Amino acid sequence: MLQVFTKDLSQITLENNNPNTNIEKVNEHIKLCDSKYMTVDISELNIMDACMVSATCSATHYLKYPEGKINWIVNSPIVEEYTKTMDLGNSNYFLKNRL
Repeated sequence: MLQVFTKDLSQITLENNNPNTNIEKVNEHIKLCDSKYMTVDISELNIMDACMVSATCSATHYLKYPEGKINWIVNSPIVEEYTKTMDLGNSNYFLKNRL
């Protein structure tokens, strides 16, 4: 279920236009930080890049923490709809409030 996220509590904020750079940044954080739970703000990315980053990094996170979760802060419910078919059980999507 998509929820409205009204406060920016993210640990990582991605604003780079290069999805490969963003994937590297999140994967580096997963590698270096010993945390099963993390929040990543990808609301500044376009929809396709947000889908790519969340799907790829969710898989990497799952390999290290099968019981962990990533909260993805997105700018559109389309990101969750697109990645739903991939059955990313470790991903939660929150819609960033754009007021």
